[in-house]
Amino acid sequence: MEAAKRQAVAGDLRQWLEHLSNTGRLAVLRENVPLKHRLAAIAKRLDGKQAAFFPLPDGHAIPVISGFMASRGWIAEAMGVPSSELLGTFRRAAENPLPWREVPQAQATCQQVVHREIDLHALLPIPTHSEHDNGPYITAGMVIARNPVTGIQNVSINRIQVHAKDRMAILMLPRHLHAFYQEAEGRNQALDVAVVIGADPLTLLASQAITPIDHDELEIAGALQGAPLPVVKCLTNDVRVPANAEIVIEGKILPKVRELEGPFGEFPKYYSEQENREVIAVDAVTHRNSPVYHTIIPAEMEHLLLGSIPREATLLAHLQRSHPNVLDVHLSIGGVGRYHLFVKMKKRREGEAKNVILAAFGAHYDIKQVTVVDDDVDVHDPQQVEWAVATRFQADRDLIVISGALGSVLDPSTTVGTEGPNGEPAPTHMQGVSAKMGLDATKPVVYHGHVFTKVRIPGENEVDLNEEVLSGVAVNWNTLSLVRK
Repeated sequence: MEAAKRQAVAGDLRQWLEHLSNTGRLAVLRENVPLKHRLAAIAKRLDGKQAAFFPLPDGHAIPVISGFMASRGWIAEAMGVPSSELLGTFRRAAENPLPWREVPQAQATCQQVVHREIDLHALLPIPTHSEHDNGPYITAGMVIARNPVTGIQNVSINRIQVHAKDRMAILMLPRHLHAFYQEAEGRNQALDVAVVIGADPLTLLASQAITPIDHDELEIAGALQGAPLPVVKCLTNDVRVPANAEIVIEGKILPKVRELEGPFGEFPKYYSEQENREVIAVDAVTHRNSPVYHTIIPAEMEHLLLGSIPREATLLAHLQRSHPNVLDVHLSIGGVGRYHLFVKMKKRREGEAKNVILAAFGAHYDIKQVTVVDDDVDVHDPQQVEWAVATRFQADRDLIVISGALGSVLDPSTTVGTEGPNGEPAPTHMQGVSAKMGLDATKPVVYHGHVFTKVRIPGENEVDLNEEVLSGVAVNWNTLSLVRK
C-alpha cells in the first residue's frame, strides 16, 4: 500500500498518545511515582497492554511516557496498515526515502524553550531502570550525527548514562555512529550530536532501519509518514533534528576522552559490564512548552520490537534477492528480537533451506540461530515453529553449526572464558565471537502418501463462532434442555 493511499495515525507523538488514550490503551498513573526503579516496575507490569503516563514523577514538572510501541499490532496501526503489511510498508519506505524539509526555528516546537545553563538531573526526569544499573539512563534518545567527511546524517538509539550535570557516557556499537566518531577522533575533533527524546512513533521506528552508511534515517521517517519530515538546525551545531520532537539535547562526543559507564540491563535481559566509554559534553537543551519525556524499559516489548521490526524488513528483502521463494521472516521475542530468526519459504528443491540459512547469517552479525520452515507454518507463532522442528528436523541431517563467527557483543555467552586474569572484559577485538546454528525444519519436496500432510479439518478456517455459539442460553443439566438466561 503506497503512502498516499494509507493514512498514518502517528505523524505526531501527542496525536498517537491521544489515539491510545481514546482506545483504552493508555494508563494514567498516580502522581509522584519515584524515578528510581518504581516507574520502570510499573511500566513493565503494563508492558504490551497499555502505555504508561506518569504525571509529576518524583515531583518533576515534566511527565514521563513509556510503552507506546509495545505491540506489533500497534506499530502497524500507527503506519495505517494491517499487521500483514507491516514489513512490506517499512521496506518500501526504506527503499524510497523522502528528503526532509528544513523549517526555521520559529516553526520548530522542539526549540520553544532553550537552556544554556545545564543540569540534566534537574531539567529532565531521567529514570533509573534496573536493579544494578549504574544510575539514571536515557534509553529512548535518538542520537543524530553528521558524517565528518560527507555531512550526511545517521540516526540511532544508544544507551546513555547521565553521570554529571552536563556530561553523559554513551555506548556505541561498531556501526555508523561509531564510524563517524572514529573519523572525527582521528582528526582530534569532537563529533557534534543531538539526542532527541520524544519523537513520533514512525520516526523512532525509522531510526532502527538497517541501511548502508550515509543514508539518513530521517528520510525513511518521511516516507513512512507520507510527507517530508520537518527538521530544524540545532542551535549550537549543524545537526538537523525533527522539528516536532519533545526534547533535544545538543552536544559533542569528545575526542580521546573515556569515562566509566555501566553496568546496565540490556536487551538480552542481562547486564553489560562496566567499561570506559566515550563521553558527550552537553552544550544546550531545548524542548517544547510543557514537554513529555519518553523512556524505554530495557528488554521489554517496546525495546525489542523497535529493534526487531526494521531488522525483519531488511532481512526479508536481503533473502528474497537470492531466494524469491522466501515468504516471511520473524525475529522471535524469545530470541530477544535479535538472535533467533524464523524463515518461512516454499521449498522447491532439496538443499535450498540450508542456502537460506547461510544467507541469513551473512545478512546481520547479530543472528545466532536460524530456523527455516515450510509455507504451511506461521513464523509468528513459536508453537508452530517448534512443531515443525519436532516433526521435520533431524540433527544429524538438518543441523548446521558454524564456529568462531562474529556475533553480538551484548550476548553474555560469547564472553565465557575470555575474561582477563582479574575479571577484566575481553579485549575489543575478541568480544562477540559466537557459534551460529541453523535448523532445516522443512519437509521433503517429494514424499509418499500422507506422511507429511498436515492434519486439518475441512471448513475449520471458515467457521464463524459468532454465528455458531448461542448467547444468553444455559443448559438445564437435569433435562439437558436449553433455557434462556
